[in-house]
Amino acid sequence: MPVAKIVILNWNGAEHLRRFLPSVVAAAPEGVGVVVADNGSTDDSVAILAAEFPTVSVLRMDANYGFAGGYNRALEQIEADYYLLLNSDVETPPGWLGPIFDCLGANPDVAVVAPKLISYADRTMFEYAGASGGFIDFLGYPFCRGRILRCVEEDRGQYDDARDVFWVSGAAFCCRADVFRALGGFDADFFAHMEEIDLCWRMQLAGYRVRVVPQSTVYHLGGGTLQTDSPTKVFYNHRNNLAMLYKCTSTGQRLFVAVARPALDLLAAFSYLVQGRGDNFRAVFRAYRDFFRWHKDLSRKRRAIRENRKGSATEHIYRGSVVLRYLLGRRTFAKMTL
Repeated sequence: MPVAKIVILNWNGAEHLRRFLPSVVAAAPEGVGVVVADNGSTDDSVAILAAEFPTVSVLRMDANYGFAGGYNRALEQIEADYYLLLNSDVETPPGWLGPIFDCLGANPDVAVVAPKLISYADRTMFEYAGASGGFIDFLGYPFCRGRILRCVEEDRGQYDDARDVFWVSGAAFCCRADVFRALGGFDADFFAHMEEIDLCWRMQLAGYRVRVVPQSTVYHLGGGTLQTDSPTKVFYNHRNNLAMLYKCTSTGQRLFVAVARPALDLLAAFSYLVQGRGDNFRAVFRAYRDFFRWHKDLSRKRRAIRENRKGSATEHIYRGSVVLRYLLGRRTFAKMTL
């Protein structure tokens, strides 16, 4: 019987722990341990865990290493066959892990599987972070079954089929521990944002599959760390997306992206300026500054990925532009051609 551990990364999330952790503990099957990895919190998270959740194991880290680095450091200390990573603002209903375990048990080439993400605040709607499985377009823009850019759909069961996808959200990310370790885990240089998409891409290039199983559903509050348009989030999303594309794309796609993406990012930057968001305008250029500074390290990472390549992710990359489709009014996944 595989050993599974639910691991929740926490940073100053005391209120989230009190609100959501009870459902995680209650829904955890017998033999599945729950671990909270505390990322150097300065609030009373650790005290609350000790006083109110005595069955939950706690790993304490000395600083905030971000989502990527925090999970990497925590999982180095956890022995398991399956890592079930959950955000601290996720509610899990009874039985949510059954379909996840069934999928991993029946498909040895599936490296990561995820449930459907529904909004905690409005349970008729998909949740922005991952909905019912994610994809990217040819220029690297992510979208989901149930969310195209900022347009989130109502869940009417239209994406309830289990299927392979390009990426799944780090909010509920259930993976094989041996694959996670073999690929070096998340890219810790990312700190936060895009790291799960990057890892899903690398998993596929290594010959594994990524899958969503909507028969399992969890409820995600979302937006608990950074607002969608915060300068910090704009910076991380732009920088990490560029780094991911440089590492993982084919040569032909990379050449196309190298021409088109700077033009689109420049338009995005000036749109922020027109809106009076000078902080976001500067964030885009800071992202490019860091991306260019990373060039040597990214080239090394790209070579390592190419040398170990055994598979492809091209069938799950949308060959057009999701931004253009969105502007033309195609704002549901069903209206895409993927």
